[in-house]
Amino acid sequence: MGTAQLLLLSNFLVFLSIVVWGVSGAGNNVPRKNFYKSTRCPNAEQLVRDLTWSNAKNDFTLGAKLLRLHYHDCFVRGCDASILLDKVGTDQSEKEARPNLSLGGFDVIDDIKRQVEEKCPGIVSCADILALAARDAVSFPFKKSLWDVETGRKDGNVSLGSEVNGNLPSPFSDFATLQQLFTKKGLNVNDLVALSGAHTIGVAHCGAFSRRLFNFTGKGDMDPSMNATYAESLKQLCPNPANPATTVEMDPQSSTSFDSNYFNILTQNKGLFQSDAALLTDKKSAKVVKQLQKTKDFFSEFGKSMQKMGAIEVLTGNAGEIRKNCRVRN
Repeated sequence: MGTAQLLLLSNFLVFLSIVVWGVSGAGNNVPRKNFYKSTRCPNAEQLVRDLTWSNAKNDFTLGAKLLRLHYHDCFVRGCDASILLDKVGTDQSEKEARPNLSLGGFDVIDDIKRQVEEKCPGIVSCADILALAARDAVSFPFKKSLWDVETGRKDGNVSLGSEVNGNLPSPFSDFATLQQLFTKKGLNVNDLVALSGAHTIGVAHCGAFSRRLFNFTGKGDMDPSMNATYAESLKQLCPNPANPATTVEMDPQSSTSFDSNYFNILTQNKGLFQSDAALLTDKKSAKVVKQLQKTKDFFSEFGKSMQKMGAIEVLTGNAGEIRKNCRVRN
């Protein structure tokens, strides 16, 4: 091979390496803002928002439902919409695991996905729809987006109920357990406290906290860290044994308003779950609780932490797929 040919070959290899690096670099640069702007569905985010807001008009609980659904998805296998998959064969799917039996909003995600597919087939992932719809449902009363959602996720192909308990924090968790699970997902104490603020909206079943009222240490006692007056009011709503269908506001008198009141009630020892009360047992965590009593600070920190949570173990590039139906693999 002559000198000229070697030079041409060398230049070609350099060019090829730049192209390959550029492609892989672009693939790694997701999720990112406005991912769909450069696809065949540039209005994807607007479409999801409009559909979500249309549903939210008729269901004031939708924000709490979709926020919880997104959270439960991201903590198991990352934000890959595995929570949406139905069971295949005999193994339980994530949605069938006990901590997920009270989740709601699946039908709304199905409806949004169906309409998005009609306009933009095979482009917008279920994982992105869930992340966007959770933000949009919470934001509906404000008529503006409360935080940015980066997009470009792919959908996962595996959903195992057996993986839920080892990854998903429970309402019975103490601070050490919470911190360990959040650290495992790349989230810090600030994120733990800020994301706990999601409990400012929604309700909980009595079984998630009744032990604190009637049998905290196994001796028929009450959790001494709970405000006694608040505990007595909860006992009236959730007598022992409680009706499994009975629900209680997580943020007393403010459970339909997304605000910083959750942190106010925490400082009054009125956190509903053991995991709520646990935030006051750590010095750093308790300091963050006080900081987030200001609505502006809460909204800012919550948005940052939601972005971090939304990036947990995401599938991009050749990993995963774009499901046609969020309940089943292609």
